[in-house]
Amino acid sequence: MKLYDNWKQIIKKAWSVRFMVIAGLLSAVEVIFPFFADALPRGLFASLSGLFVGAAFVARLVAQKDV
Repeated sequence: MKLYDNWKQIIKKAWSVRFMVIAGLLSAVEVIFPFFADALPRGLFASLSGLFVGAAFVARLVAQKDV
């Protein structure tokens, strides 16, 4: 494996990276949130996380401007 020369720019601007960060945060919330509230449906954050992983996959395949 070899990093792209502009890997820092890719991390800052690529939508696929942004979506994966959001998915990771939602996964963390899925684990932590039930300790504080039972008002939300079970699996909500896991479902949202899966949605963002799918969006990241699509964003990875689509050409992105300035990246």
